[in-house]
Amino acid sequence: MLHFSPIKSALIALSCLLSLLFALPNFFAKEVVDKWPNWVPKKQMALGLDLKGGAHLLLSMDVENLRRSWLLTLQADARKQMRDAKILFGGIGVANNGVVVRLNNPADLKTALTELGKLNAQIGSALLGTSGNSLEIKGDGTQITMTPTDPGFNERITNAIGAALETVRRRIDSLGTTEPSIVRQGRDRILVQVPGFEDTATLKRILGDTAVLNFHKVHDTISAEQAIQQNRIPIGYRVHEAAPGSDRESGSYLLLIDPIVKGEHLVDAQQGFDGRTNEPVINFRFNQRAAVDFGKFTTNNIGRPFAIVLDDKVLSAPVIRSEILGGSGQISGNFTVQSASELALKIRSGSLPAPLTIVEERSVGPSLGADSVAAGKRAFIIGSVATIIMTVIAYGTFGLFAAFALAVNGMMIAALMSVIGTTLTLPGIAGLVLTIGMAVDANVLIYERIREELRSGKSAIAAIDAGFNRAMVAIADSQLTTLAAAIIMFWLGSGPIRGFAVTLSIGIFTSVFTAVTVTRLLVALWLRSARAKSQKIDVPV
Repeated sequence: MLHFSPIKSALIALSCLLSLLFALPNFFAKEVVDKWPNWVPKKQMALGLDLKGGAHLLLSMDVENLRRSWLLTLQADARKQMRDAKILFGGIGVANNGVVVRLNNPADLKTALTELGKLNAQIGSALLGTSGNSLEIKGDGTQITMTPTDPGFNERITNAIGAALETVRRRIDSLGTTEPSIVRQGRDRILVQVPGFEDTATLKRILGDTAVLNFHKVHDTISAEQAIQQNRIPIGYRVHEAAPGSDRESGSYLLLIDPIVKGEHLVDAQQGFDGRTNEPVINFRFNQRAAVDFGKFTTNNIGRPFAIVLDDKVLSAPVIRSEILGGSGQISGNFTVQSASELALKIRSGSLPAPLTIVEERSVGPSLGADSVAAGKRAFIIGSVATIIMTVIAYGTFGLFAAFALAVNGMMIAALMSVIGTTLTLPGIAGLVLTIGMAVDANVLIYERIREELRSGKSAIAAIDAGFNRAMVAIADSQLTTLAAAIIMFWLGSGPIRGFAVTLSIGIFTSVFTAVTVTRLLVALWLRSARAKSQKIDVPV
C-alpha cells in the first residue's frame, strides 16, 4: 500500500498545485488580482455580511393581502366558469373570507356545484400523498359559498414565498451586487443580506412594491364618481384610485376586473425618453400572445380609453387613437430618470405575489467587518502555528509531513470555496479553525497506530503500512459522524449556521484526502530515500 506509481504521484502533486493556484487569489487584493494574466484563476471567496459589511433586511409578507388576492382571482374564475356553463346567476362577490355565488334558479344548484368544483384542487401530490382540498364548497338553495381551507391557504403562502424569493433575487441582482443571501425564515418571512451594499433606502424602494402591472378596460358609459354616488357599480367592474404622479393626481376610474393583458405577459421594460417631450418614460414590450390580444382590443375600441394599472393604482388612462399591433408601448407620468429606472426594474423582474413589509433593518459597516476578518486571521494563524509546533514536537519528521499536509488541506479548502462560490462568514472562519484540528486528528490516529504496531514487534515498513490501513476505520468513523452533524446543521439551519456547515463539510473531505493520500505519499518517498541510504530504517514517531 506504500507503493505509488509515477502516474498516481503526479496526480497527487497536480491536485496540490491546482489547489495552490485556485487559492492564491484570496491572499491578494482584488485590484492586484485583476492585473494578472487571463489564464490565471482570479475568483475569490465572497465575504459574508458579518465580514464585509452591507445591508440587512427582514421582510414579512402581507398574508391578508395574499388572501384577498386569492379571493378576487377565485371570484373571476367562478364568474368565467358559470358563464362558460351558461348558468344564470344574480351576482358573485367576496364576503366573510369566501366567495359567494347567488343563483337565479335553485334547480341549477347541482350543476353549479359540479362546475365550481372544478376550481377545487387537492393539496399535496400523488407521490407524497394528499392532505385535503384547497376549497370548501357548500351550496344551499340559491347560494353557493367557496371558502379557502387552512391547508389550502398554507400551501398558497408557501408557493407565494417561493415566488417572492425568486422575484427579490432578480431585483437585487439587477442592482449589480454580488453574492446576496436571500432565504426564507419561518412561515411568511424573507431574510435579505447584501454584503458590500449599505444603501438600505434603495433596497427598500426596490423591494417595497409588488409591481403588479395590468392593462384594463375603462367603463365607457358611466364614471367611477357616478357609480359611487348612485351606489350602483356594474357587475364585473371595480373602482381604482389614480396613482400619485399619474395623469390625474386624484380621482377614480371604473375598470373591468378581468384585465385585457396581465403584466406577466411583459417580456421587457426599460427606462427611456419621450420623443416629443423628452420626459422620462417606461418602454414595454409584450410577448406574442399578449400582443395579439392587445392588438384585437385596440382595433375594436378606437376612441375609448384603457387603463395602465400598477398595484391597483391607475398610472395612466390614454385614449386609443389607432390600433396598436406591434406589441409594444410606453408608460408616461411624472417620472424622474431614477424613478422610471426603478419602476422598469420592478416590472422587468416580475411582480410579488403580495406586498412585503420591512420588520427589521440594519446596516453593517465595513470597519466592523474588517475587525472580524483580522480577528479571524489571527485565530487561524495562531491555531495553525500552535498545531504544527505540537505535531512536530510529538512526531518529529512525521510531524513535518503532517504540517505539510495541513497546509495543503488549507489551500484545498480555500480553492474549493472559491470555485463553488461559497460565501465566507465569521462562523465559516470558526469552521476553518476547527478543520485544522480535525485534519491533525487523522494524522494522530495513523501515527499512534504505527507506534502500536512497532511495539508489537513489526518491522518499520510493515508497521507503517499497517498504521495507514488499520487507522482508516477510526478515521472514517469520526469523520462520518462529524459530516452527519454538518448535514443536519445545513438542512435545519440558515445564514451563518449554513456557512459553518459548508466550511466544515468541505474540510472533512479535504482532511481525509490529505491525511490518507498526501501524508502517505510523503512517507513513501521518505522510506524510499531511507532505504537507498541505509538498510536500517528508524521510524521517527
